[in-house]
Amino acid sequence: MTGEHPPHLTPAAAEPAAAFRDEEPFAVSAQGQALTFYPAGKDRLDALLALIAGARESLRLCYYIFVEDEAGLRVRDALVAAVERGVDTRLIVDGFGAAADEDSPFFAAFKAAGGQYHVFTPRFGRRYLIRNHQKMAIADGVRALIGGFNIEHGYFDPPETDGWRDLGIGIEGSLVTDLVRWYGALEQWLSHPRQQLLAIRRQVRRWEPGDGPAKLLIGGPTEGLSGWARHVGHDLRQGSRVDMVMAYFSPSAGLLRRIARIGRTGEARLVLAGKSDNPATVGATRSLYTYLLKRKVRIWEFAPCKLHTKLIVIDDVTYLGSSNFDMRSLFLNLELMIRIDDAVLAERMRGFVAGHLPWSEEIVLAEHRRRATLWNRLRWGLSWFLVTVVDYTVSRRLNLGL
Repeated sequence: MTGEHPPHLTPAAAEPAAAFRDEEPFAVSAQGQALTFYPAGKDRLDALLALIAGARESLRLCYYIFVEDEAGLRVRDALVAAVERGVDTRLIVDGFGAAADEDSPFFAAFKAAGGQYHVFTPRFGRRYLIRNHQKMAIADGVRALIGGFNIEHGYFDPPETDGWRDLGIGIEGSLVTDLVRWYGALEQWLSHPRQQLLAIRRQVRRWEPGDGPAKLLIGGPTEGLSGWARHVGHDLRQGSRVDMVMAYFSPSAGLLRRIARIGRTGEARLVLAGKSDNPATVGATRSLYTYLLKRKVRIWEFAPCKLHTKLIVIDDVTYLGSSNFDMRSLFLNLELMIRIDDAVLAERMRGFVAGHLPWSEEIVLAEHRRRATLWNRLRWGLSWFLVTVVDYTVSRRLNLGL
């Protein structure tokens, strides 16, 4: 067997990460939405800078992470230039993810030029656990760019330098109007000096995505399920096929059972992270493999670089946006996801999912059982607890050897 790859490891996945290349941008029209997809980091950054440069009246941006590095400086300077040419420019960042406050010197030039700047500030108590994990940029109320990426060089670097494998989505259509509407509600809440938890819970609960085939869904801290969690749960309950590329995967037991049901009765393919900046998230996911594999769910771990994509296809429905498929993103963080019921789009995105498989290691039950030593099971279980019950920020600081 010398020179041959194990059955679960494709030849491409065994090659150096430098051999992997992100795809070129591609476009799909679906349910009145003109969508452009940017799998490559350079193309995402170029698209964002072009969106900012092309704005004539207004810009609305919201990011979880926005840091002072080469990419962050380019975006910040583009925003300053937009303000200086008369564009009404507003920015929201998460105080935890961006390590920023209202007096952050990095954004001083933006504020001095006349840009409006808000910080989602965590406080002690239950609100301390909530993150504003949304990512969006909206120009003139007619063009938008969403996805999983933040403003930090790693989200725009190529795979060969271990940049994040992510996906940006440009949008023109009615979903942009919904994004503007939601941004206004979010900004109104942030403008309140106390930023009360009950108020944002009401905003999330009262969000109306409409009845059409293209919806903007909001996730967040509500009593009961948010629109995002409710819709994806319903689709999984009714679905016969699910394909997923997901950075962090540690859902509730109920959602896990629905994926397992599809694995037993239909077809379920999951492409999950083999690498991450937070190894505990990988360990938490691996703690679920035995349950899923025994129910015929097929699982791959993406090998070339860190995975940050958030993509779900259930039958003819495609979900795209900022949310991971874990407890925090499903039930606690502020998230935005678009849901489009369109067979052509679903088929195209299934092809995108399939493009990951040659570069991924398929996890088979026999091999996983061999790896699931007592020590590994303990580490995976601790990872699951830290990621789903405690917080990413705690687990990221711990070295569990994963």
